[in-house]
Amino acid sequence: MNAAKRPLIGVTLDAEQPGGYSKYPWYALRTNYAAALAACGGLPVGLPHLPALAADLLDRIDALVVTGGAFDIDPALYGDAGRHETVTLKEGRTAAELALLRGALARGLPVLGICGGEQLLAAALGGTLIQHIPDAVPGALPHEQPNPRHQPGHRITLVPGTLLARIVGAAEMEVNSAHHQAVRAAGPDAVVNARAPDGVIEGIESTRHRFALGVQWHPEFLIDPGDRRILAALTAAASA
Repeated sequence: MNAAKRPLIGVTLDAEQPGGYSKYPWYALRTNYAAALAACGGLPVGLPHLPALAADLLDRIDALVVTGGAFDIDPALYGDAGRHETVTLKEGRTAAELALLRGALARGLPVLGICGGEQLLAAALGGTLIQHIPDAVPGALPHEQPNPRHQPGHRITLVPGTLLARIVGAAEMEVNSAHHQAVRAAGPDAVVNARAPDGVIEGIESTRHRFALGVQWHPEFLIDPGDRRILAALTAAASA
């Protein structure tokens, strides 16, 4: 790649039903995803939900970001037969993101999964999820924090020796928190790289790929110095 060019970072979009912005179905993405990636040297571009064109989209990007959203991963994807009453799905979005994610991993493209994107990465790597933290983790923190998302919700501890710890260069981070699900087990092809004080898994990474990282919080808010380092590391990996 020409070193003078910014790497093209594909960013998955959310999907909304008619109402509000348009009388027809529409895509959505918070502006700070693009702004933060651009500030860290990337050239962000939104990816539509077209699973049949996943390979063509992956041919043109240098890295993939799977974003979060107010929905959940289908429990069937990680082997759970039941579904908690709080679980809501966006099946079309998940199908598109899974096609992109699996294709990116197969090609060795750098991948960053954010919040729900981290959970989908876990499922793709053979892991499992907690469907509703308050029912599964006694004494859990309020992982759907009551204060604004641009403020920290709690501290996390990074696992020494992991890719995440090397990128961040610190033992702890202050992160925001906007999730009611979490990774239960990282799976055979991944390791845990961060935990909250209540033991909830806050990050995973692949053991088989050069850069396949998942974080449960939203680094695009740039709350902690480590957030910028994570996005800059993705951009650097995309340029390599």
